Amino acid sequence: MYVGALTLDILLGDVHSLKQKRSVVRPLVAELHRRFPGVAVAETGHLDLHRRAEVGIAVVSGSAGNCQEILNACERMVAFRPEIELLSARHRLYNDED
Repeated sequence: MYVGALTLDILLGDVHSLKQKRSVVRPLVAELHRRFPGVAVAETGHLDLHRRAEVGIAVVSGSAGNCQEILNACERMVAFRPEIELLSARHRLYNDED
């Protein structure tokens, strides 16, 4: 068993309040859930900053390659959104022996 984790640090475009931030982050999280039904997605950091967000994504799989493939696809989906600038992406992979 493998557990893959991805942490995305993102900068939001023309956002001037926490309410506007939520109107960008919520649809992003929903889209990740919709396109990748086997992943867990949540806003995990920068909760009180209106132009920054941290999104955490986790997946469980029987193979390391499948974990990496799904996390890479999630990262690409976020990176290609025009209203978001991806500042950093941190991949981690755990197996049942860790």
